[in-house]
Amino acid sequence: MDHLTPQQAFDELRSNPNALLIDCRTEAEFHYVGHPTDAVNVEWNTEPDFEINPLFCETALRVAGHKNRPVIVICRSGKRSLDAGAALEACGFTKVSNVLEGFEGDLDADHHRGTLGGWRLRGLPWRQQ
Repeated sequence: MDHLTPQQAFDELRSNPNALLIDCRTEAEFHYVGHPTDAVNVEWNTEPDFEINPLFCETALRVAGHKNRPVIVICRSGKRSLDAGAALEACGFTKVSNVLEGFEGDLDADHHRGTLGGWRLRGLPWRQQ
C-alpha cells in the first residue's frame, strides 16, 4: 500500500481520472462533517456499534468496477483507512493508497481535530451536505 499526503492524493486524482477516492468513514461523518469532492462513501465501520462492514470489499468492487482500478482510501485521521486499504489488498485490489492525515487530521493538545493536518486543513476541495 502506498501512503500519500492529502496534496499527493489530490494530485494523483487530478492526473489519473480513473483513480477512485473511497471515503471509508461512516455515512454520518461523510455527510455531516464533510468529505473530499468526488469521494465515494463506502463505510469500513457501520453504525450504531461501529462493527466492521462485512460488505466493504464487495461494495468497493461494485463501485470500482474492477480490482485493477487505482483506489485511494481516506478516513478521519488516516488510521481507519489503513485497515480498509489492507482489506482491499487482501481482497485482490492491486493499486491501493492510503491518505495520511485523513480528512480532519489528528487530535491537537486541546483534543480538537482540523488544526494539525488533513484534507480540509490543507485547503483541498471538499463539500458538506
